[in-house]
Amino acid sequence: MTNPNVGRAFWPAMTPSGVISRAAARPARASTRNLKSLVPLALILCLFSCSAPRVGGNKQYFVAFSQCNNAEPYRAAQNALMTRLFAAYPDVKLVIADAQQDNSKQVAQVETFIRQKPDLLIVAPNERAALTAVMGQAMEAKIPTICLERDILQPNYTTYIRSDNAAIGRMAGGFIVDYLKRKYGEPKGRIVQMRGLLGVEGEINRDGGAKSVFAKYPGIQIVAEPVADWIQAKAYDRMTEVLRTQPKIDVVYGHNDPMAIGAYLAARELGREKEIAFVGVDGLGGDAGGIKKVMDGVLAATFVYPLCVDKAVEIGNRILREPAFRPEKQYDIESTMVTAANAADLYRRLAQ
Repeated sequence: MTNPNVGRAFWPAMTPSGVISRAAARPARASTRNLKSLVPLALILCLFSCSAPRVGGNKQYFVAFSQCNNAEPYRAAQNALMTRLFAAYPDVKLVIADAQQDNSKQVAQVETFIRQKPDLLIVAPNERAALTAVMGQAMEAKIPTICLERDILQPNYTTYIRSDNAAIGRMAGGFIVDYLKRKYGEPKGRIVQMRGLLGVEGEINRDGGAKSVFAKYPGIQIVAEPVADWIQAKAYDRMTEVLRTQPKIDVVYGHNDPMAIGAYLAARELGREKEIAFVGVDGLGGDAGGIKKVMDGVLAATFVYPLCVDKAVEIGNRILREPAFRPEKQYDIESTMVTAANAADLYRRLAQ
């Protein structure tokens, strides 16, 4: 393209009649000679600028993470680990959006991310049905999408990284059956199941897995199934109500540790905590996590529900950096049962 400043500098001036003045013509000839001498230099500079890398011109990756609810300890642990792991890559910008356990808010946040065209989208769905369509929109927009540990109704994702909640439910059911056998000499007893947010894959399968075990033993009864939406304070309130109507309870099975702990605190308030075994799921480290609560005798057992974040970062980085990489459609991360026998060792290992 012609540079207008160059035109003004080197073309001769014209009189109002349109005739080039003689005085103007002389500088023009000199300027033309200067222009000819500058052409090789300009060509060299152009070639250099076109071929040389720009300072700060390295690829920067935008990773968007839609988190269903930052308020849950498990979710906060996911956020912290993802932030720490991606921080090891200076060329990655991570943005985390908190849906606050609100489906419409999470859908809107994912829609916003889609318009921003991230290099990688990670979604921990609040509820499976609500997020199915919008994650399909992300796939249609050719955005690599990781579904993180909660499923959706259709496989609208590049890959799904999860732990097997049905297997965790079966392990929890087996632990509870063994506990009742030790307590009574046979598998019988009364169970309160503190349920998570209904309709979520984790709630469905932790419930179904445990019930598939209990169904084999007619002497085991589930006497109440309050819903506390994964929240400790709600579990405290729901358990207080149950304790007022149920004079005999052997086990509380919480679909996550905060709900099991909330149930324990309600029982302690009424002086009944010693007659009940409390079982949870998540098995987080730290002083407030489920592993420490097993060490402290608050929980009889918990089951590690892996954060799945380390695998998501590993696979996500390969998607970003390896054009030929095609991830598996699903990755399963194994769980671990935590009891008084192994809690201290696991706690130390996580603290390292």
